[in-house]
Amino acid sequence: MVALVDSHSHLDADAFDADRAAVIERAHRAGVTRQILPAVAASNWNALRDLCAAQAGLFPAYGLHPMYLAEHRVDHLDRLDELIRSERPCAVGECGLDFHVEGLDRDAQLRFFNRQLELAREHDLPVIVHARRAFDEVAACFRKLGPLRGVVHSFSGSEQQAEAFWKLGFSLGISGPVTYPRAQRLRGIVARMPLEYLLLETDSPDQPLHGHQGQRNEPALLVEVLRAVAGLRGESEDQIASITSDNARRLFRLPPP
Repeated sequence: MVALVDSHSHLDADAFDADRAAVIERAHRAGVTRQILPAVAASNWNALRDLCAAQAGLFPAYGLHPMYLAEHRVDHLDRLDELIRSERPCAVGECGLDFHVEGLDRDAQLRFFNRQLELAREHDLPVIVHARRAFDEVAACFRKLGPLRGVVHSFSGSEQQAEAFWKLGFSLGISGPVTYPRAQRLRGIVARMPLEYLLLETDSPDQPLHGHQGQRNEPALLVEVLRAVAGLRGESEDQIASITSDNARRLFRLPPP
């Protein structure tokens, strides 16, 4: 099996505090040797940096997630700029727009998101983007502030929205929902989309896979996402693993495994 890259894992989350080393070991045994760990708020930047520095194969990304809007301050954007300059992470993120959760100020979300896109452009880094019920608005931001590159993680939009993103040079992160037989729209997109824009992810500890409902998700289960994608496309798991790992390596400029 080709070494896999989990392009979106929150291994720093509290849910892993009791057994993080064992989770990493299970991932390695499953062939998941590298993970991208995106931050969600300024409060976890330092811990995320220390975790990635202490463990080979973990790569930090720093950003301000829209669902944590209440925690963000304008000066966090200046701190983010400084952190990017000093640490040179693999990406900016997790950032984005969430119009699904009630009570999240849209104008404030846009201000934080647009500034993070500007930072990604200024520092020549990809962005890791969260989008819920905001795919068209996210694409509009990309067009306005481009040129940009990155990934729209855990994509759940339409085929037209998917095509708009890869025409803008963005990859789609595919995670646990693709393993559910009822996810017909997503499974159809994954079956037909250009492979060069496909990344595999778990979004651990969230988004449990089919057959694991109600359980904590973890990076070792990326092999089940891989299996689902390969089955939908009628291609070998090794081929999908090789291409998606190369996609992640190029996008995030990862060192060789």
